[in-house]
Amino acid sequence: MMHSDVPPRIGASRGYRLYVLAALVLVYTFNFIDRQIVGILAVPIKSELALSDTQLGLMGGLAFALFYTFLGIPIARLADRGSRTWIMTGALALWSAMTLGCGTAQGFWALLAFRVGVGVGEAGGVAPAYSLICDYFPRTERARALSVYSFGIPIGSAIGLVAGGVLSTRIGWRAAFFVVGGAGLLLAPLFRLTVREPVRGALDALPAAGGHPGIGEVLRVLWSKPSFWTLAFGAASASTIGYGLFFWMPSFLVRSFDLPVYQASLLFAALVLIGGLIGIWLGGVFADRYGARHKAAYAAIPALAFAATLPLYFVAFTSTTLWPTMLILLLPTALGLAWLGPVLSAVQHLVPARMRATASALFLFINNLLGLGIGTVLIGALSDTLRVRLGAESLRYAILVGTGFYLLAAVFLVFAARRLERDWHR
Repeated sequence: MMHSDVPPRIGASRGYRLYVLAALVLVYTFNFIDRQIVGILAVPIKSELALSDTQLGLMGGLAFALFYTFLGIPIARLADRGSRTWIMTGALALWSAMTLGCGTAQGFWALLAFRVGVGVGEAGGVAPAYSLICDYFPRTERARALSVYSFGIPIGSAIGLVAGGVLSTRIGWRAAFFVVGGAGLLLAPLFRLTVREPVRGALDALPAAGGHPGIGEVLRVLWSKPSFWTLAFGAASASTIGYGLFFWMPSFLVRSFDLPVYQASLLFAALVLIGGLIGIWLGGVFADRYGARHKAAYAAIPALAFAATLPLYFVAFTSTTLWPTMLILLLPTALGLAWLGPVLSAVQHLVPARMRATASALFLFINNLLGLGIGTVLIGALSDTLRVRLGAESLRYAILVGTGFYLLAAVFLVFAARRLERDWHR
């Protein structure tokens, strides 16, 4: 085993770099299993605890997002100064323990408190990983590396959906929380023992130099680069409906197509896994290919993808037949996740290496506070409002209205594309 206190040489072997990337993907997978498993467990939880859709939306989104986003910035400040691998290990252990605790909740407020705890833990799991990847992979490979890292989103979501559906059907929703939380606790020490802390900024043309920048200095750098803010608000707009879809789609399949929970979980898991992997990978490949010549491509590619989702979602959600709906949804699912590699790579290149974790946390603050905080509860509240008129179909139309956020995301990214070349080289 390799010891994580010994920094790797600048030329760390490709095999070890790929191992590190795989380990980061695995941790991110657990991040999303624990984050999204509530979506498929929402049906039995709602039944046992007598919750409304608005309460489910708060539990799945806003309560988690508040602590996840606000704590992400101070934790990222630590990651820019100290060991990113230690921070990620502690974060993984904490959010796994809180997920396990969700299985003991006897009411809404207890479950809400444990979900807040999951958010506190996951606040330290992503921004340090972005920074680590940039110190293991050269500039020309970063969009693809960050795309591969983002595979944790569809893989974790799919596993969470399947595990949640199967386990809740066979041994109850509480046991599902126990299993996934316990597995994360076992992974934490393995990650710590085998992933080394790399030399910060060693693979950049201008390596990290000077002292540790204050938050004010980071903000001054970002304030001078408008493309950072339009990238962040564009991603947040997409995440508003993206997180909303991830949370509510299993319930939509159960209500609108009268599917059992386990079948809804398998269908949506397949949709997220296949569409997500294809879309995320192609987004990174195209960004590395075309972004080398035109930096605007890092924003223009996802803008086009977002715009293309709208007619596809309209056709899918106005269909009342299951299999045509699922086949059509495969395309916008892929397009809606294609932004991850290009946008995350662009954010990393807008700041010096010693500011990357903090800049990433600020990006995630905007992305998740708005996206994760608003999406689930907005769709839930709209569904409750439409229930009197539309009954069980209220969720279908609540989701369809929410897809309009992809148009807003495309507009923000068009503005980002116009400034990205200039801000990148400043």
